[in-house]
Amino acid sequence: MAPKKAKRRQQQGEGGSSNVFSMFEQSQIQEYKEAFTIIDQNRDGIISKDDLRDVLATMGQLNVKNEELEAMVKEASGPINFTVFLTMFGEKLKGADPEDVIVSAFKVLDPEGTGSIKKEFLEELLTTQCDRFTAEEMTNLWAAFPPDVAGNVDYKNICYVITHGEDKEE
Repeated sequence: MAPKKAKRRQQQGEGGSSNVFSMFEQSQIQEYKEAFTIIDQNRDGIISKDDLRDVLATMGQLNVKNEELEAMVKEASGPINFTVFLTMFGEKLKGADPEDVIVSAFKVLDPEGTGSIKKEFLEELLTTQCDRFTAEEMTNLWAAFPPDVAGNVDYKNICYVITHGEDKEE
């Protein structure tokens, strides 16, 4: 009976979802599973608007509009089970260049090869060049990747998170 259920779940997911597990390392899949379990507040195997509202409330976001929750759930083509959840992350990461390519781009800004660049310099580039970051995006960036006491930003860690979706264990 279980193989039929697994087959049906794969067919219900978004196209190509049966291959989604090959896109990630086993440790990443486990971490996504843990995140899915936290978000699936009612433990029914599907992430719903109510689940999102509840998990956001536990993080202090109490006044989330229904429209915002609906938009989040509509990012998937159907019910968000774990396979669809993993597929959504795979699609978000799919467009990213490989880690070594992104690190090489940052190295151009780091002629001494220290692995870090000054916060002020990076902020100026990100807010004045090409696809400019907003003040809110910069606040989010610094919250996720705070500079050290000397004002340096570890760009290798940023590159790792962009391509792996998690902080590097040091």
